[in-house]
This record gives sequence, C-alpha cells and structure tokens, in this order.
Amino acid sequence: MKKKEESFFKLISQKPWEASQAILDNEHDGKTFIVSKAKLGVRTVMVVSTVIFSLFVVSYSDRMLVHDWRSLSQPWLLWINTLILILTSVMFHRTKVLAERNEFDKTKNSLLIVGFLTFAFLTGQLLVWQHFVNLGQYASTNPANAFFYVLTALHGLHVLGGLYFWGKVTTQLFKESYNVSKIKHNIELCAIYWHFLLIVWFVLFGLMVAT
Repeated sequence: MKKKEESFFKLISQKPWEASQAILDNEHDGKTFIVSKAKLGVRTVMVVSTVIFSLFVVSYSDRMLVHDWRSLSQPWLLWINTLILILTSVMFHRTKVLAERNEFDKTKNSLLIVGFLTFAFLTGQLLVWQHFVNLGQYASTNPANAFFYVLTALHGLHVLGGLYFWGKVTTQLFKESYNVSKIKHNIELCAIYWHFLLIVWFVLFGLMVAT
C-alpha cells in the first residue's frame, strides 16, 4: 500500500514540461498502475452496478411517500435466502484462502458448494415471487410490489452473471493442466464480486424490511 501511495504521489509531482521528463514520457508504455484487465473490468462493473442500484434506491425512497404505497409482507423465505447468500460469500472467501494455499482439491469442492448455494439462492428468490403471485400481489397491484420484482430481478441477473464466471473458473480448475496464478487471480475476482452482491442485497433487503 505504501509503495502504491509513493507511486501515486511521484506520478502527480512529475513536470511534463521539463526536457528530462519529456524523454521519460516518450519511453512510457502507457501503463500507470499495475491493474489487470480482469480486475479493472470487475471494478467497472461494480461501479456501474452501484450507480444503477443507487438510482433505484432513490426512486424507491421517493415513491414510497405517495399515498398509494402499501408495504409488502415479509415471507420467512427472504430471511432464509439472505442467510444462504451470506454463507455463499463466506464460502467463496474460504475458497480464495484454499487457492492461495495451493490446496486445489479442497478448492474444487468449495467452488462446487458455492455453485450449489448460489443456485439455492436463486431458486429461493423464485419461490418468493411465486408466494407473492399466489397471494395476488402482482407488479400492477401496488408500487411496492413492482419495485420488489424489479430490484430482485436486477440483483438476480447480477448473480447469474457471476455464475457464468464461476462456471468458467470451475471448468478451468477441473482440467488436467491449468495456470495456477491465473486460477488464483480469477477466484479472487469472483470472491470480490460475490461480496459485492452480498452488500447490494443487504441494502435492498434492509430497505424493503424497513419500509
């Protein structure tokens, strides 16, 4: 961290108008900080997703002040789904630790458990939708219903996107030969993304429970 800070301050203190610095700039390969394309991509997705979810949260907060807003019921399955997502995030952190220790047999098993838990979460969310439909609480019935369906669907799509990359990492790990450093890096990125999904769900679920 200290080296990164020194690099940053060294960068902003440069004087490109000086001849000596101009020579160095001409030899520069265009890279400023050492960040992989994959990590940069994950960070970009997280930033964009945060902006999108923030806009929906603001809209939710404004819309609930209108007189026709009726709060949704809170089925117990939503709490179970939240617990499953917490366990998934914890398991992915464990997977990352196992990969760093080069315990790849255990890493494979942990990845499979992560996949199972993630599918269980998505199935649970669909069951919650079915619960509301059986009660006659459709998107057109109440603005709170509409927001619930939109927010959970948007979050679910992000989870599905994460499952795609989980599948790629898991498939690579089950091959006879694979790049160890690349596998570790990809597992780390997936773990970061799953933690992000958990934080987003905490915000969305907390908002729905509080209102």
